[in-house]
Amino acid sequence: MIYQSEIELTTNGHRDLQDITKLAEHELAASGLKSGVLHLFNIGSTASLGTIEFEPGLKRDLPELLDRLIPPSPQYGHEQAWHDGNGHSHLQATWLGPSLSVSFADGKLVLGTWQQIFHLECDIKPRHRRIVVTAIGER
Repeated sequence: MIYQSEIELTTNGHRDLQDITKLAEHELAASGLKSGVLHLFNIGSTASLGTIEFEPGLKRDLPELLDRLIPPSPQYGHEQAWHDGNGHSHLQATWLGPSLSVSFADGKLVLGTWQQIFHLECDIKPRHRRIVVTAIGER
């Protein structure tokens, strides 16, 4: 069986890290499926998904690390072509990736005790985001 829906959220711009675990769990429950894989895909090229221990230190550390590894710069080709200030946003989002797959069993996501699903806004301005949720599994 396949179930598909969307999660919508609003971000506060660059470095906005949101815990979307409960939203994913809600979509899984709505699917009625008991075992399989839940796939989440962020529509857009300047945000990413992943898992992390969602606590204040790491909420700060992950975006700060990305800004050190891939800082804003007028030297990026994207910047030179478009002059929109978000060349680093595209690169940061690409580095982490736009999607995540999580197994589920007995109707529950298989996540570690300290593991939550996050959405990270890499763009320089607030955005309205859509995340496609696809559950593939058995009842």
